[in-house]
Amino acid sequence: MISRVFRLRMWAPVGVLTSLTYCLHQRRVALAEPGGADDQNPVDRSLLELKMVQVVFRHGARSPLKPLPQEDQVEWKPQLLEVPPQTQLDYTVTNLAGGPKPHSPFDSQYHETTLKGGMFAGQLTKVGMEQMFALGERLRKNYVEDIPFLSPNFNPLEVFIRSTNIYRNLESTRCLLAGLFQRQKEGPIVIHTDEASSEVLYPNYQYCWNLRKRTRGRRQAASLQPGISEDLKKVKEAMGIASSDEVDFLVLLDNMAAEQVHNLPSCPTLKRFAWMIEQRAVDTAMYILQWEDREGLQMAVGPFLHILESNLLKAVDPATPPSKTRKLYLYAAHDVTLMPLLMTLGIFDHKWPPFAVDLTVELYQHRESKEWFVQLYYRGKEQVPKGCSDRLCPLDQFLNTISVYTLNPEKYHMLCSEAQMMGLGNGE
Repeated sequence: MISRVFRLRMWAPVGVLTSLTYCLHQRRVALAEPGGADDQNPVDRSLLELKMVQVVFRHGARSPLKPLPQEDQVEWKPQLLEVPPQTQLDYTVTNLAGGPKPHSPFDSQYHETTLKGGMFAGQLTKVGMEQMFALGERLRKNYVEDIPFLSPNFNPLEVFIRSTNIYRNLESTRCLLAGLFQRQKEGPIVIHTDEASSEVLYPNYQYCWNLRKRTRGRRQAASLQPGISEDLKKVKEAMGIASSDEVDFLVLLDNMAAEQVHNLPSCPTLKRFAWMIEQRAVDTAMYILQWEDREGLQMAVGPFLHILESNLLKAVDPATPPSKTRKLYLYAAHDVTLMPLLMTLGIFDHKWPPFAVDLTVELYQHRESKEWFVQLYYRGKEQVPKGCSDRLCPLDQFLNTISVYTLNPEKYHMLCSEAQMMGLGNGE
């Protein structure tokens, strides 16, 4: 997803958010905010009740999306696709309305690239399946064993699942669920997907016209930036790759990460420059996304943030019927999803999101004060979101942070078509 995606609402629902923020503030009943330097009354965590969990995760390890232009290629043999027995689990894929599964243009494109050894580009491997199973087991420990939050067996009334319509993500979700529920279920497993034209679980450069115009040319320009340009030339020369070949640090990282996680005999140059390649890939991605381009980040992940926000708002609204909310929301996404998400939350660590990484948002309610809190985890480690003074963040503060980037569907479509309607040139 690295190469393909990069190639190519100013505020949250104000009335709802403002009202909710006011109510949450009024209900604080003299409870001090957690973790402050002068805290006299820190929140008693034993009085917090877990109400909802949202997990955004990257798929497991896969084959590269684009091979490097070298004669000595790594062999990607079909044996790498063996399905571990413990991950086997039946599931159904539908569109968001419950209808037939949409066509996947990405999978069709991946099948046009056959790697040395016989595998297609972008295929989930046995290693990737095992990674996702392990993530599922970690979630089981957290939310079934340590805290009796979820049922031990899969229950469709407790879990909602959405994935991008790409086979490696669907299969990654299967493996995660197999680990989380140990292949036991009390109802059918349905994974919801969307059409490529309206997908928002990754930055939709192809169909968001304004986003495409803003970022067009940035990828090539990134490779010409001081530091990046010299390092790229050094690596390409050491690998015998012609300067005219369209290979940048995103392509290099994609191949390097895939080869390393599968313990394949990678090019010695990739190993020697491993740290530089990852850092320069991050620099390239940051040049494309740009911290200061708020509208760009809004179009990249604003609609997805709106989904996460809406789930939180429904959970805290006493008028929401039980059938309209779930205990657990799972979203199978990509590295190019997680990076801008982490940026908007102010917790990006300037490291490329690895395979099978997860971003988890927990929602708690205080049993006495009835105040709501959010706890954020990335790679299993507690995080302090931007705008929050402590890892346990009052919900209104968390919503205020993401409201800067959240876009509802109407504002997203309006912003995406804005430059087109105005007839702008390059949108920079």
